[in-house]
Amino acid sequence: MKVLIVEDENSIREVESAYLSHAGFETVEAKDGKEALEIFPKHKFDLVILDINLPEVNGIAVCKQIRETSNVPIIMVTARVEDIDELVGFECGADDYIRKPFTPSILVARAKALLKRISGSKLENKYLSIDPEKMTITVGDKTLEVTTTEFNILYTLMKSPGKVFTRYEIIDRAYDNSFDTDILDRTVDVHVKNLRKKLNVTKGLPEFVITVIGKGYKFNDSL
Repeated sequence: MKVLIVEDENSIREVESAYLSHAGFETVEAKDGKEALEIFPKHKFDLVILDINLPEVNGIAVCKQIRETSNVPIIMVTARVEDIDELVGFECGADDYIRKPFTPSILVARAKALLKRISGSKLENKYLSIDPEKMTITVGDKTLEVTTTEFNILYTLMKSPGKVFTRYEIIDRAYDNSFDTDILDRTVDVHVKNLRKKLNVTKGLPEFVITVIGKGYKFNDSL
């Protein structure tokens, strides 16, 4: 597994690289956003760990540019405490976030959890198809560009159509790192919002993910 680490603070970048390398990852480092965008197309990365506050090109801009060509899993790193900064990160296509300061072992655990693929069979109905082996979602004849977390959420819901999942249950099943209290239940809402936009590829499609007010979300069991 190859990981791109984008961090302008040398000491933090070196520690992240050391711990990830020890865990079996191959790491490539970039000290700013510009260098990250130059390096990214030259390798096949399995994960990007991306600081938000970067010189040259900030992390949000880097994330958006990567998302134009790739659905590689992205973990955003932020020193900001305001939730809005983290949620903006998800709007740009990030899969997960972690706040500084953090212990390197937690970063490794989050990386492993995000990279864990859903095991199971292909799910489909007359409107859409989800293939865990290829990590693809297809609506009609269109294959969607989704993040790993968006894929995991839809797969979790579609495996049990009609079952209402609370946000905490979605965190537990789709993120696979519920041990970390850094995940906010509101981040699930952001991922669902982004997922709905991507699923709405043509007019006349039904609503796939239904909000159950006061409880959570479910997959439409009338399809």
